[in-house]
Parts: sequence; structure tokens; C-alpha cells
Amino acid sequence: MINDQTITGSDFLQLNTREAPAGGLSGWLADHLRRAIADGRLPVGSRLPATRTLAGDLQVSRGVVTEAYRRLTEDGHIAGRGRGGTIVVAAPVTPPPAAPHLAPRPAPVTSLPPTRAALFAGVPTADVFDDLRAAPARIDLSPGVPDLTAFPRAAWLRAERCVLDDLSSADFGYGDPRGAPALRLAVANWLARTRGIRVHPAEVIIVAGVAQALGLIAQVLRADGITAIAIEDPGSLGTRQHLQHWQMDTPPIPVDSEGLRVEELRATGAAAVLLTPAHQFPTGVVLDGGRRRELMRWAGDGGLIIEDDYDAEHRYDRPPVPALRSVLGEHVCYTGSVSKLLAPALRIGWLLAPPRHFDPLVAAKRYADLGNAMLAQLVLARLMGNGEIERQLRYLRRRHRRRRDAMIAAIGAHLPGAAVHGAAAGLHLMITFDAVFADTDLAAASLAAGVKVQPLSWHSQRPERPERPPRPGLVLGYAASTPTDIGEGIATIGAVLRRLL
Repeated sequence: MINDQTITGSDFLQLNTREAPAGGLSGWLADHLRRAIADGRLPVGSRLPATRTLAGDLQVSRGVVTEAYRRLTEDGHIAGRGRGGTIVVAAPVTPPPAAPHLAPRPAPVTSLPPTRAALFAGVPTADVFDDLRAAPARIDLSPGVPDLTAFPRAAWLRAERCVLDDLSSADFGYGDPRGAPALRLAVANWLARTRGIRVHPAEVIIVAGVAQALGLIAQVLRADGITAIAIEDPGSLGTRQHLQHWQMDTPPIPVDSEGLRVEELRATGAAAVLLTPAHQFPTGVVLDGGRRRELMRWAGDGGLIIEDDYDAEHRYDRPPVPALRSVLGEHVCYTGSVSKLLAPALRIGWLLAPPRHFDPLVAAKRYADLGNAMLAQLVLARLMGNGEIERQLRYLRRRHRRRRDAMIAAIGAHLPGAAVHGAAAGLHLMITFDAVFADTDLAAASLAAGVKVQPLSWHSQRPERPERPPRPGLVLGYAASTPTDIGEGIATIGAVLRRLL
């Protein structure tokens, strides 16, 4: 098990107590808050975390946070509002980013499900994930799904009632294709607080999840003559399929322990690259500082980075990793969603783009669907604004950590030869084996025994080389299963593997 005390940072303003001088925690915290108020990351009216909550996140005494808040209160930066919390009352010294110039806004095919063996045979088809979801299994350890039983139903209903009470009849009409202004503001504030990204609300495009964002980006890039987006290898099969659906080539770029190998990206000549730098899928690797600097130089030479920040909020044993967009805005298309935080069914995400691509992306969104459903956007905006999403995230972290620890323990007991990767964050683990067998055979046999998993080979497109065959492995999700099911599922995989070998 990994000790809880190894967490050293907070999503709130990307605070990391390791940066504080010895004996000066309160002053250090107060200075960070003053700067955030001055540069607009904490606008007037923002509610600061409760002292107990922030102290717990930073793993400092509550007195440290109380003293920092006292200093800011005496300076006139913040004020207590009783049950309303602690509120920012000082206007920023420097103005927020200016809004960019914006142009005037003017039946599925069904088939019988494949057999278990056929599901994992050959190259995965476009509907392989639909088929896998439909396949019956006692235990589902597929990656990419949060704990859906934890969806905050009561909070959602309360917010929905409040939204409906405030809506006028005109609000039920067609809206801005960029999304509801209230949600664009809430997302801009959320990204400033949790990912260090300063963006004007007018620069936010609300989309139907990361999948739609990638489709819109591919369409706009093709119109600019770009026909290839390099991707990480191993990397998400689903992402690769989406890009290929939009007629994009996807040259694979190897990933090692430091992240994407930028020198190999240069060698492809690709004008754009898609990355998961905060928690690479599926390896869990964080793009390190040296590779980030190499990537910045590549982007400075004209390259476009597409940053998929798909599960950056879910971290357990390390400080937050800054988003590339926070330091390289002019060269990054940034996308994220609430699919891993609340539920994929909401189909709500966001997209930030460099100025040269912004208007074409808005046009592509307009002609795709005229904009996301308005009611869900307004409900989410309210939950983001009243602190409910932060509470949900803290709850999920505790719950997911227990499940992750249960999976690591079960792997140690039943798959002792497996190497575990990416345990510090996310909703899944990758395991690899120092043995020679087809991981698709292991996945097929596990499904036949009632346990659903994904083979690692699905997520790689580099050809096999006889002199260095890839290590077989599995990608295992733990967020959506109970510790009991996780233990039983891993034990079943272990028994299947022993028969296979």
C-alpha cells in the first residue's frame, strides 16, 4: 500500500508545499493567494476552500491556512461571509486575458455480437468497444469508466431545480454554439483553479466530450491541408479510431519512461501531435521536464499540440502536473471533459484553441449540432460554481484510491510476475508480463471465465519485430468495481494465465 502522506499538492492553484520555505508556510500560501487574486485566477466573488479542506489537501495544520486567510483579510483581499464561506473581494491588479476577436455568429446497423474468441481476433474493428461493452461478464475491469454509482444525484437534482426556477421561456431556445456563457465562465474558472490555465470565457468552446473535440479538430486541420496527427504508441485505440474516421493518418511515436520521444516526432515530419502528458494512456507516464522543453521547441517551429487532459484530476500519490496549455497557449489545442469526473453519459467537455483555429472550430461545432443541450450545461455550471464538483472529486479520490490499492494487492497475490505501471494517478493500471504469449488470448480466455479486460496490444500500432517483440500486457480499470470484485477478477485472470502458460 502507498502511504497517504505522500500527497504533497493541491489542485487548488496547483499548490505544492515542497516549494515553501522552511518555517514560512503561512506567508508562502498568502503570497500565492495574493498573486492569484492579482492576475485574475481568483476573480471577485470566488469562494476559497474551507480552511479545514485546504489544510487537508496540503497536509498542513489548519492553523497555517487560517493564518494565511487572516493576513489576506487584513489586506482587504478576502472577507468571511459566515455560511457563505470566504470570498474574494479585491479586484485583480492585472486585467484578465482579453477576449479574442470573434467573427459574427451567424438508424445504427445492428448485427449479432461476435463470439468471445472473435472479439479479440485480428485487428480491432471500429465497433470493437461496442461489442466488448455488450459482451456479458460477471466482472468488468475495462478502463476509462469512473465509479458511476457515485454520481451525485441529489446535488444534480437540487441544481437542476434551481436552474429551472431561474430560466425564462426564451432560455429554452437555440443558444450560442460555443456553449452557455455560464458554463464557459465556470470552465474558465475551474481550469484556472485546478490546471493553472488562464483563459477568457469567450475562448472556451463547449463540446460533446473529447471525442467530438477530436473530430472537430481533425476537420479543421484537414481544411488547412494537414492530413496526419501523430499519436503516442502505445496510445488509446479509441482515439486512433476517431482520428482515422476523419481521414487522418496517425503515425505512431514511441513512449518511454520519460514520455513521448520528441526526436522521433520530428523525424515523422507530422505537423500536429496528440498527447496525454499528465497521465499517458495507457502507461501512466508523466511527460518529464526535458521532453516538455523539447516539445516546446518543436511547437515553436510550427507544430500544433493537441492536449487530451482526460483524467488529470484523479491523482493519488504525486503533486499535480501542469497542463501544457498553461505554458504554451499559442500552440496547444486543449480538451477535457467531465466524463471521468461525473459520467460519460453527460457528453459535456471543453475545447480551447489557438486564435488561428478558434473561429473555424466554432463553425465546425455550429454545423455539427448547433451546440450542446442547454439545461445540462447550466446545471453543471451551477455545480462548478457552488463547490459541489470539488467535493465530488475529494470523495472520488478516497474511493478510487481504495480500489486501486485493492487491485495492486490482488496483482501481487495472483499475478506475481506482472509489472504494474501508472499507479500514481488515473482510473486504470497497465500491467505487463515478462513472458511470451498473446495478450489477446489472455483477454479472450478471461472473458470466457467472466472477467472483462483490454489487451495492451490493442493500443499499439507499431509492427512487431522478431528481434524485440513487445511485452504482453493488460489495461485494467478499477474505478467502477468494488474491492471484492477487483480481487475476484484478478484471481480469475491469474488462474487463466497459469492455464495459458
